[in-house]
Parts: sequence; C-alpha cells; structure tokens
Amino acid sequence: MNPALDPIALALVQSRLDHISHQMGWVMTRTARSPHLTQSHDFSCFIADARGIVMSQADGIPIHTGGGGFAVRAILRDFKEAIAPGDVFLLSDPYTAGGNHLPDWVIARPVFVQDKLVAFACNRAHQVDIGGGAAGSYNPTATEIYHEGIRLPVLKLIEAGCMREDLWRLLLLNTRLPEGLDGDVRAMIGSTQIGAERIALLVEEVGADRAGEFFEAVLDYADRRFRASLSRLPKGSWKAESPIDHDCFQPVDSVIAVTLTMGESGLIVDFEGTSPQVRGFKNSSVANSTSAVFMALLAFFEADLPKNEGAFRSVEIRLPEGTLVNARPPAPMTANTVYPANEIIQAIWRALAQALPECALAGWPKGVQVIMAGLRPNGDRYVMHNFGSAGGSGAIEGRDGFNMIGSLITLGGLTLPNLEDYEQFYPVRFNRQEFRCDGGGPGRFRGGTGCDYEVEVFTPADYSYMIGGIPGGRSASFGVAGGKPGLTQEPTISVVDGRKIRPTNCDVERLGPATYRTLTGGGGGYGDPKMRDPSSVLRDVRDGFVSVGGAEREYAVAVTSDGRGINEAHTSQLRGA
Repeated sequence: MNPALDPIALALVQSRLDHISHQMGWVMTRTARSPHLTQSHDFSCFIADARGIVMSQADGIPIHTGGGGFAVRAILRDFKEAIAPGDVFLLSDPYTAGGNHLPDWVIARPVFVQDKLVAFACNRAHQVDIGGGAAGSYNPTATEIYHEGIRLPVLKLIEAGCMREDLWRLLLLNTRLPEGLDGDVRAMIGSTQIGAERIALLVEEVGADRAGEFFEAVLDYADRRFRASLSRLPKGSWKAESPIDHDCFQPVDSVIAVTLTMGESGLIVDFEGTSPQVRGFKNSSVANSTSAVFMALLAFFEADLPKNEGAFRSVEIRLPEGTLVNARPPAPMTANTVYPANEIIQAIWRALAQALPECALAGWPKGVQVIMAGLRPNGDRYVMHNFGSAGGSGAIEGRDGFNMIGSLITLGGLTLPNLEDYEQFYPVRFNRQEFRCDGGGPGRFRGGTGCDYEVEVFTPADYSYMIGGIPGGRSASFGVAGGKPGLTQEPTISVVDGRKIRPTNCDVERLGPATYRTLTGGGGGYGDPKMRDPSSVLRDVRDGFVSVGGAEREYAVAVTSDGRGINEAHTSQLRGA
C-alpha cells in the first residue's frame, strides 16, 4: 500500500465503492419489470477499475460477480480506444465475451472523469427469456450452445448517449417476453447510470489524479488480507472431488476433481482429473468456474474479507480445456451457474477441510430448478421461475444450517419471493411452503431442513425441469466432523388428468393444469449428532424440524409422545450415560 494514503480515507473509499454497488442494486429492484429480479434479486451489481479488475462486488449473487472482470476485460480487448463517454456495452457469451452463461446479460458503463476512463459500473442480470429451445431459456434438451438462446458478443448498445435502435429491435425479436426484457434491460441501464454518477463523484472528491492510487490500494489491502488467511494453511496438497451423476440424457459417472497446493507464493487450485465435458448443459465456462473458486475460498475463511479481485492475486487456477470446468465450444452450459459451480465449491470445501478441519463447512444440497411457461387467461405469455422451492444449507461449528435459503452459489443473495405477489403475477395458487421434517443432516449442529413446496398451475404450461441429482440417489450435501448428509430432493408433478410424474433429472414437456410439489434437499450436519444438546433436539421436535422418531434414531434423545418434554431416563440409556 502507498504509505502516503490515509488508512481511514482508504477504508472510506472501499465502503463508498461497496455502497455504490448497493445503490445500483436498489435502483434495479425498484425499476425492473420481472418478478424474479424485483422479488428474488437474480442480478448483481459490481464495479471494476479502468483495467477491468473488480474493485467491489458487494451487491447480489457471488457467482455473478466473481468472474465479472472477464466481462469488462473483454470490452477493453474488443473496443480498445473506441470507448467514449456516453457509451454502454452489452454482452453475455461465455466463449467470446467473458460471460458465465447466456441468460446472464452484462450491462457495463464506462466512467469518465476529466475525459479519462477511471472505472466501469456493471450490472449482470438473469433475463427471463432469451429465446432458445425452451421457454425460460433453461433448455435441458440442449446439446449445443445454439439451442440455448441468443449469443451476445461484446456490443456497444448505447453510443455517445444514443441507443442503437437496430440492435434493440434485434434483442426484443429474440425473446418470448419482449415487454419484460425491454423493462428489465432499461432498468439495468438506469442502475449503471446511477452507479457511474456516484463513482465519478467519488473520484472527484479524492482527486482525479489520485483515484487510481486509492483503487489500487483497495486491491492491495484485499491481497494482504487474503494472504494472511492462506498463511493458516500448512504447506502441502489436498485432493477432493464432487460427483456429476447425470448429463441430462443419461446417468454418468463424472467428477469435478480438485487439488489444492499451498506453496511459498500462494495457493494453486488445479482441476486436473476432472471429467470431460458432457453432452448436456452441465458444463462450465472459464468465468463461471473462476467465480466458483473465488466464492468457495472467500466463504471458507473470515467473513469480513474484502470482496474484490485483489484478494486472489495469490491464487493460481488451472482449468483443463475440454473438461466440465472449461468446456470447448459449442458445448451447452446454461446450467453451469447452478450445477457445476455447486460441485466446484463443495470439492474445494472438502479439500480445505483436510487442511483446516476446525473451519470445515458441511455440504449444501443440489438445486431443483423447475420453470413453468404458458398463457395467462388474457392471452399474455408468462414464464415463472420457482425460486420459492429452496433447500437448506450446511451447518458449521457453532450454528445450524439455514432451513431454507437460496442455492449455494448465491449464499443467500437470491431471496425468496413473496408468494402472494406471485399469485397476482401468474395463474397459480400456492398450497404450501413449509420447512421439511427430518430433511436436515443430523449433527451436533443440524443441517438446514429444506422445504415442502407445492403450487397449483391453473393453465396448460411447458415445464422445464432440471434436477441436480437423481432423486432418491446419493445426497449432494455431506456432513463433516461426524455429521451426516441431508435428504435428497423429491419432486413430483400431479396432472389433472390423473397422471403423476416424477422428474428424474432434466426434461421439457407440455402438461395440462397440474400441481407441482417438491421436497427440497437438506444441508449436511456438523459434528456427532449424539453430542447435540437435548434441549435443542426437543426444540426441533416442537418446531416440526425433527420427528419424535428421528430424535431418538439420530440424536439418541427420547422425546415424550406428546412432543413436549424429554424422557431423561431413556435418553441417558440411549446415550450410554
């Protein structure tokens, strides 16, 4: 760090950058049109410096922002000197534009102060529909990226303050929901305008000639903090892997394998041994895999670590080409933010737990993604993402897992929607959204339970469903320090004609009015379940998280038949006291 910079001023600059990220997010939440953005926050705002290095990723979802630098550096690569005040860029492609997957569009606005490029204000948001072979643009039948929707290289959407109307018409022509996309992308543009104005004000306050020094110092501080965290690891190597057991078309025996090596200069994260890319859309891009690595590392260590790209100067990532973590074109990859990323993170956590067992994190379940698309009674089209069907998180030392939380790759950044609002937006009625009983992995600290979620769909609809693992198969979550895994997910669709469908992995089909129900997966437990405080077990029984039978079977706690007390004598006998 430059010793001439006041540490207090430096801390304020970092806080201002993070606050600006949040301000962009608030603008987006209040102005976007689609419920999955306004209700569930399936977008993320971040700020990069003039070199394309992310300085703040305080808003939104970690899997969106950790690889944000790839997108901005693609702009700098493709447009070089043709970046001017008033320009706004758009991109999505994972092979050519630094994208993670096609539905996540990036709006990036360069920030100029005194005619000098100083930063980029960016918003990466998941579009409800970008064409492709399935409404909602999660196409489980895709075998090429061309089946997944429109591919956007780095494009100048706004030039010198003027919208390129020809390009805008092209975008609206390639979606099933043009009105929604129109409103959502305009909200993204507006959020980056607010961000750019705030960044320019910050630069003017610290001095345009010194802003670069402050920005570099912010990155340097993150570097020092993360190196200090890594210094807790002994020198050595640790291996782990996570399974991919279905490629959307058939069962497979694939793995994401990782070797962590701690040396003198930093940490090497090597995915040598990872299985080749698969036929279906469970492949990952470089930006997405890198983001998952960064997320896994930041989540494992101290909670107050700075969240910017400077933190990873001491990390070398090796992603073998042609594998699940770095697929060659034209492999499809829309599911990469949910499924491969999930396994990348958990493989790294397993490896790190070998080096620092006291910091071990129990596993989270695989996701259940179901999208319904059809017509409202007035003839308008809709696409509904079931973000309310969330699983439980893994436990850690000192805390039970969250019973119901956005999937692992969001770390809670994806919020649960208001079901009453959804019933106004879509032709549906929710029958239940409650915590699952006995779903969480037993442990001294219990895994999150997952939920029991049921929604009636009143109109015929196209269903796209993507199940993270084979229902009834091995659990994606895992216990640590003697804890046990949570239960797997169990989705069903009951059609009014009497059919009962049990989605086994990935498919797209047209169904009449139906009821969709899923028991989502539970998180893994931490520690020996028989060491759990009996009063905590009793509370779980009273709350419906654990059954009376489960309390005795898993925790060796005998709860009275009315569920209101503990049979102390029987419990002592069960625990061998």
